[in-house]
Amino acid sequence: MQFQSMWMMPFWFAQLFTGAKSFVDNPLIGSKTLNGIGLHAGRVRAAHALAAFRRRGLAAAVTPEERAAFDRDGVVEIRNFLPDALFRSMQADILAYRGAARETVQGDTVTRRMAVDPQAIRAIPVLDHFRKDERWRGLSRYVAGFDIEPLLYIQSIMPNRHDAARDPQHELHADTFHPSMKAWLFLEDVPADAGPFSYVRGSHRLTPARLKWEQARSLTVRDESCRLSARGSLRVRADELDGLGLPQPSVFTVPANTLVVADTFGFHSRTPAAGPVTRVELWAYGRRNPFRIRRGWDIGSLPGLAERRIPLRWWLGDRVHPFIRQQWRAVGKKSAFE
Repeated sequence: MQFQSMWMMPFWFAQLFTGAKSFVDNPLIGSKTLNGIGLHAGRVRAAHALAAFRRRGLAAAVTPEERAAFDRDGVVEIRNFLPDALFRSMQADILAYRGAARETVQGDTVTRRMAVDPQAIRAIPVLDHFRKDERWRGLSRYVAGFDIEPLLYIQSIMPNRHDAARDPQHELHADTFHPSMKAWLFLEDVPADAGPFSYVRGSHRLTPARLKWEQARSLTVRDESCRLSARGSLRVRADELDGLGLPQPSVFTVPANTLVVADTFGFHSRTPAAGPVTRVELWAYGRRNPFRIRRGWDIGSLPGLAERRIPLRWWLGDRVHPFIRQQWRAVGKKSAFE
């Protein structure tokens, strides 16, 4: 065991300069001794300083109003994002589309994703319009802090599908220790009983109170019972928010054709649904190594490769499945509303 630890040490050390976040999988990241002298807090501070530097170079592509809203709240909501005719065309085409789907189960909730890949773009031409929309491109890149093409999926959220433990996504949490981007273009109205997204406005900012909280959690999280917190997605209780100088979460009950773009270092959650509903959306995700200085130079964003990354990731995941458990399982061809 000691030999194995010595052999792995260079790998664990190198991970300190990446987005690696698990306090249990890397003994350096999870070290109480190192975190006691500021390792985790230092990584958080450095990652946020670099994100702020990169965002300054991306700010010109965002309207002053949207940039101010994001800088203040960490989340931007834009209603009627697409022209109505284009949005209705997208709705109809996605309703009719059947593509290779993957699903995962968390608690009582099933999440289904279909890649926005060349096949989907041919079947749903409006997807290409959305991908190339300058307002979307500017805002998604500014929030991500990188000039990168986000991963884009057709996503269905299906809560209350079977008797199981509570969906862990109902707990307020930060995805990781550094800024990152997620976005939702909702294809249907999202009422309060459909499990809408919630976000603690202003929680994306690295305030002294938040940094102190991060430091304290880094010393105790390995001993806590929450597996997701121990793996670096720190949970926070609603009654802790006041001590962090933060408000209670805002719930995004929004009409169809609303775009929400958020920095998921900020605390957020999926709220409980009243029954077995299906919520369908375009879902995007943008994250890179937080310690990169360059905001661009991303090979995965090259045309021709960008839209094929998701099928490639799934194919590679299937190849290593005997050795590494895969969270997303293939379920054949499905529709988003099925």
